This record gives sequence, structure tokens and C-alpha cells, in this order.
Amino acid sequence: MKSLLRSLLLALALTTGVWLSVQAKTFEEPFTARERKDYRTAFAGYTKLAAKGDAEAQYNLGHMYANGHGVPRSEQKAVEWYRKAANQGDADAQYSLARMYADGRGLPKDEKQAAAWYRKAAEQGDAMAQVNLGHMYAYGQGLPKDEKQAVAWYRKAAEQGDAIAQNNLGWMYGNGLGVFKDEKLAEAWYRKAAEQADADGQYNLGVMYRDGRGVSKDDKQAVAWFRKAAEQGSAEAQYGLGWMYDEGRGVPKSDQLAATWYSKAAEQGDADAQYTLGQMYADGRGLPKDAKQAATWYRKAAEQGHADAQIKARLKK
Repeated sequence: MKSLLRSLLLALALTTGVWLSVQAKTFEEPFTARERKDYRTAFAGYTKLAAKGDAEAQYNLGHMYANGHGVPRSEQKAVEWYRKAANQGDADAQYSLARMYADGRGLPKDEKQAAAWYRKAAEQGDAMAQVNLGHMYAYGQGLPKDEKQAVAWYRKAAEQGDAIAQNNLGWMYGNGLGVFKDEKLAEAWYRKAAEQADADGQYNLGVMYRDGRGVSKDDKQAVAWFRKAAEQGSAEAQYGLGWMYDEGRGVPKSDQLAATWYSKAAEQGDADAQYTLGQMYADGRGLPKDAKQAATWYRKAAEQGHADAQIKARLKK
């Protein structure tokens, strides 16, 4: 009898083990398939799991529809699946649904709904949602403007290591928005962002060194941080680096290098860079003298409202 009982228990254990193994494989298959970019297999697996109410699978289906991975792109279906997962409390889905509302993708743009869904995700600790909720408070988008609330949400994300939040919190301290102005704390938060290769943080830290705000003035450090941001494509930093070469601060003066960096910023639409590049063409400084090019760049800056460029281009506001 004992032998028979042991055999039955063993058989049950083996059967249960096989069933659990099959279930685990069924659950893991779409996730591993997606990692290896086998989107058709991933989509089929997620569809089965999503139909059973699995929130993570529903979120991933939304993501696949949003990006056209394995299926024709459909922002409406992305919204549908994000909403199913979001209603179950999935923070990634709540954040993604908020983005769809904020951008008007797959449904009418609605900043109030965006703010509401960002809040749900933010309250679960989602750093990106915390940043975006902070931004909406900072600019009064979808809810009343409240700089103290903006600071509070930026801080939550910044303390999780989010570089965008760290830069934004630095900006709030640097400008006394929602907090007492404190340039040392501004510099500290900019540095945290900059050390994570955030281009805005690098640029802002460069400005602090250039102007001696929160740190001792140091043109070489300013150039170093401007360069890091400029090489990532920051137009502000490209203009700032051009200006340092133009003035010979922290680097040997070079009209040619100044023109090079001004050009990069101007081509991205930076109005100050466009105006300055116009001046350099007009004077033949750092590049060949060219009145037509000067007029072109003055006009571009003037059309953005640059007052000095409007005078040069003989345009009225």
C-alpha cells in the first residue's frame, strides 16, 4: 500500500512539474521571442496571454501595435491594449496611455487625461511618469500650474537617478521656481545629470562654470562640458562652444572653429547662432565673405523674432 501511495504521489509530482514547466514556457516564449526580434512569434504568444487577462502581455501588444512590430502599425489598437493593461494597474501601460493622450496619437489629444494617467503611473514609482507629471505642473498643462508640485515630482524621479529629472530639478533651483533659489544645489543636480551624459545637464553645467554660478568660474571646464553636449547635438551647447572659440575663453581664439560650431547650431534653428553666423559671413570672419549668405542667415534669425537680425534683414516684427 505504501509503495502504491508513493508511486501515485511521484506520478502526481511529475505531472504537476511537467504542467508547470509547460505553463512557464508558454508564458516566457513571447518575451524571449521579442528579445530576439521574432515579432510574429511574440505577437502570437502575447495575444494568447492577453486574452487571458495578462496585463504585461496586453501592454506589450499595445507596444507592438504602436511600433508596427509583427503587425501593421495601428495607434488605435495600441491605445486599446494599453488601456486594458492600464486599467489593471500596469504602470508601463499607464505611462504609455498618457503619452498617447499627450500627443494625440490614436485618440484626440487630451492633456487632462494625460496628466491623470501620468499620475497613476507616477504614484507607482515610474520615473518617466514622474518627470512628465512634473513638467505638466511646471507649465500648467492639463492641470493648474504649480511649481512646488513640479519640484516634488522632479525630485522623486531625480532621486531614482533619472537624468532628465535631475537636470530639471537643477533648473528649478537655479531659477528659484517652486523652491528658494540655490545655485549650489542647481550645480549639484546639473552635475548628476551631466555625469549620466544628459546633454541638457552638460550644457547647463557648462553655463555655471562659464558664469561662475554655484562653482568657481572656470572657462576650461565650461568648454569641456559644452563640447560634450555639443557633440551630442545640443544646439545651445554648439552655440556656446562657438562663442568660447569666438572670445578665446578656455581655448585659443579661433574664428574658423567658432564659425564651425555656430554653423552646426544655426542649421538646427538656433536664432542666436543664425544671427552670429550672418555677422561672420558679412565680415568675412572665419569663413569667406558672402553678402548673400549673410542675408540668408539674418533672415532665418529674423523670422524667429531675433530683434538684431530683424534690423539687419530690414524686417519688421
